[in-house]
This record gives sequence, C-alpha cells and structure tokens, in this order.
Amino acid sequence: MAEAAPLHLAASIGIDWADQKHDVSLQETGGTKVEHHLLRHTPEDIAEWIGTLRQRFNGQQVGVAIETSRGPLVHALLDYDFIVLYSVNPRSLSRFRDALYPSGAKDDIPDADLLLELLTKHRDRLRPWLPDEESTRALRRLVQSRRSTVEMRTQLAQQLRAALKDYFPQALSWVGDDLASPLACDFLLQWPTLEAVQRARPKTIRNFYYAGNCRSTELIEQRVEEMQNATPLTSDRAIIDTSVLLVQTLARQLKALGPSIKRFNEEIEKRFTKHESAPLFNSLPGSGVALAPRLLALFGSKRDRFEKALDLQLLTGIAPVTERSGKQHWVHWRWRASTFQRQTVHEFAHHSIQHSRWAKAYYDLQRDRGKKHHVAVRALAYKWLRIIWRCWQDGTVYDEARYTEALIKRGSPVAARLTASAPA
Repeated sequence: MAEAAPLHLAASIGIDWADQKHDVSLQETGGTKVEHHLLRHTPEDIAEWIGTLRQRFNGQQVGVAIETSRGPLVHALLDYDFIVLYSVNPRSLSRFRDALYPSGAKDDIPDADLLLELLTKHRDRLRPWLPDEESTRALRRLVQSRRSTVEMRTQLAQQLRAALKDYFPQALSWVGDDLASPLACDFLLQWPTLEAVQRARPKTIRNFYYAGNCRSTELIEQRVEEMQNATPLTSDRAIIDTSVLLVQTLARQLKALGPSIKRFNEEIEKRFTKHESAPLFNSLPGSGVALAPRLLALFGSKRDRFEKALDLQLLTGIAPVTERSGKQHWVHWRWRASTFQRQTVHEFAHHSIQHSRWAKAYYDLQRDRGKKHHVAVRALAYKWLRIIWRCWQDGTVYDEARYTEALIKRGSPVAARLTASAPA
C-alpha cells in the first residue's frame, strides 16, 4: 500500500534477526555500497549500534526492514524516534526471494540483503510500522497472554481426562464437568485413586463437597453411594502408581492456573476500562468482558493503520480468497492470517447473534441460503468489521437502532426479515 508522502531516509537497513545475533545490511541513500555487520543480541551492543547510527546520520530518519512486527529486537528499536520500522511478512519475503531466485536457495542472497533490496527498491509497497501507544500495546499483550494461558489450561485438562480414563474413570463424574475447577483438583490431590476414596469416611466426603460449594444434598448422596459400590478398572500397580503421579502433577498445575487467569482478567479489565476507545467496543452487542478488550486490541489506536475496512477483513482472514484457473474459479477461506485475530472476530460475530436482531436475521438468511454454520458466522463477521471500522474511524459508539434504520431504508433483505419478525 503506497505512502501518501514518502519519508526521506538517510539510510536503509535490512536486518535478519535471530535469538543470539542479527545480520545487518546497510546502504546510505544515494549510495551503491552495501555494508554488512553482525550485531550481537545484547542490550549493550544494540544500544551502542543505534548510538553510532544516530551520530553518523545526525539524527536523520533511518529505515529498517525486518521480518515480523514483534520480538525483542523490534521492542528495542521502537524506543528510538529516528528509526522508521518497516515490518515485512515472512511469506512476502519468501515470495520476493522466489521471484528473484527461482532455485529457492536461501544462500543465493542473505535475508538481510533481500530485506534491504525490498526497502530501497520497493518502499512504495511497504508501510512504516506505527506502534500503538503504551496502553494499547499493554492491553494487546495481556489479552494474547490470557488466551495462551486459557489454552494451556484446556490442554492440561484434556491430559488429565485421558490419564483418569486409564485407571480411575469414575472420578470424571464425581468431580464435575470442569476438570480445571478447584473442587476437581482438590479431590484428585486428596483422593487420586478409587482405593483412597473408598477408605474415606462418608462424612468427610460430604464435608468436602459442602466446602467446595456443592450444595445439592441429593447429588452428594448419589456420589457417596457410587463411591462405596464402585469397582476398580484395574488393579495393576504399574498403571495405578504411575498414573497417580501424572494426575496429581496435572492437578497442581491446573490449580495454579486458576488464580493466574483471574489476575489476567483483573488487569485486562482495569486497563480496558481506562482506555479512551472502551465505550465503542463496550457498545457492540455480545462483546462482553472478554471480547471487547480483544476487539480493541485488534483495532488498536492508530486510525491511519487501516485505511479501509477491507484491510482488517484481510488481516483477520475473514475476507474469502477467490482463485481462478482458466474458466474455473473457487472460493475458500484465507489460511494466512493470525489465528488469534480470526478467532476474536469469529467469536464476537457468533455471540452477536444472541444480542443483535439484525445479526440474527442476517445469520438466519445465510443459513436459509444453504450456508453452513461457520460460513454464515464468517459472513456476519465480514459485515461486522465494516460497521466497527466505520465507528472506529468516526470515534462514535455503535447504535443498533440507527443501523437497523439504515438497513430498512436501503431495502436490505435483512430488513425484510426484521420487519416480518417485529413484535406486533
């Protein structure tokens, strides 16, 4: 996407970053010589190198092309106002290499040189990376870390379920559906085998459930009776003893994750509430305490980053891909997109069906046309991104009544469904 007014750069730099060292290729503007440098990944070396750049080019802007927009080196470079970062998608760099060097061999040209060439000769196709302010960047990292922690908890619970099925399947019904709950973890830490729970006094078990906020006397008595009459799946100590160690290890990890996720939730809520864009994302039907911060993190605070709604639809993978070959063409979903961003928009669209009349009508219309559930939800997400982008650009909150009125004025098929389903 072309820049409206290209920046004047005193020099251009391509960096092939790694964990321990970074290959640097530098070319002064107007010059032809390419300088190569090996930069160690230490705070001292990076600071010294950047200081040398500032002094050499008298504080003039220097362009740096680097793969990805995240990572410790990027975080370090963003601290310097004369550095202009150009984030290059790794797949774009790979395609550029294939176009110039069909053999596909990376040794034909170092990635640092390739990034430098991309920046010096095709800068009009790149956009400088403009980072959000601190509050938005912090919120984005928090919601992503929370999601990773929740996924970790899900994986551990799945492992725990599989381990219990090997030797103690009855526990799956006695601890409830949520294996990550404090009650489930405490139960397995106290009674990791059928033998252990059958040795416990019924009164002790009843008190355990009461302390765990299980107040259904009927359910507790049913479980106590099942425990007394249960038959072990296996008596093989090789299986039981080793499984107990695994089960209790997983239970401890799950128990520790609960307070951590709660802490994430509190910090996200605190930062989101203070953010200037919070009213907009809170106004979206079905966004809720979990999805509203994630949507804000997706859009960010730099309103010139996405010049049109399509930029967001492509970024999140919601926009479909149409491929053609001869007289044939086919449409499929966009694979090359952030899973987290795609999930954020998809989950919000799904939730909105229960909270927005027009969203429900649109979803039903797609289903009546033969679209499968997830295809219909993605189509709805495509529309939502256009609506949210417009509100985001204008700095206004979402107004359901106003949008519904606009649908009716346009004579949208969705409006006909809304009118037909309106209460008398």
